[in-house]
Amino acid sequence: MNMKNLGLPLVALTFLVLAGCATQTVVTLQNGTQYLTKDTPNAKTADGFYEFTDIAGKRVRVKADDVATVRKEN
Repeated sequence: MNMKNLGLPLVALTFLVLAGCATQTVVTLQNGTQYLTKDTPNAKTADGFYEFTDIAGKRVRVKADDVATVRKEN
């Protein structure tokens, strides 16, 4: 096979791999505030917080008691 024949399948494979790496998640707080995260948030830490990075790249820590739901975005 030459490079022309490998180009399209390689691009398609790369796209599928990268698409599967990041699953956006919506974290909704008790007060209605929602954060869209790049990946699934870390579970509650030992000190009772959820930690995640929002889609703007900001590191966020919220008390677990303030979190209403954590769900994956479709």
